[in-house]
Amino acid sequence: MKRTLVGLISLASGVALFTGCLTTEEGAYLPMNTTVNNVENVAGFVLLSRAAQNSLTCPGIQEMRLPDGRLQVEAQARNRENRRLQVQVDCVFKDAQGFTVEETPFINLFVDENAQESARFVSANDKPVRYTIRIREAR
Repeated sequence: MKRTLVGLISLASGVALFTGCLTTEEGAYLPMNTTVNNVENVAGFVLLSRAAQNSLTCPGIQEMRLPDGRLQVEAQARNRENRRLQVQVDCVFKDAQGFTVEETPFINLFVDENAQESARFVSANDKPVRYTIRIREAR
């Protein structure tokens, strides 16, 4: 009885082991939902959290080339709430194809009630053509 039971268990696990390697998928597949959560690739200003989205807006972005070719970007952040906000802001400088050339560290920005504050970023070289300014909640 024991030999038969051990034999059946061994046979069943062997069959399960070998059939687990069988696959019916073939070839390469295209990615799905490529336009979902793609805002950072098309917008100059993005909010990285739902709380920031409800609290802040960007009434304007100013960009200019400095005499040495570097890109300078300044964004205004407007607080829409009746409380003081602390957020963190950074800038991702990109080339013409949208690939990251340089990313600045996040800096703290304090925005008083119903007020506006500016954050200015300057690229390290003349390679950036595009940019994305990102704001997240300060933790």
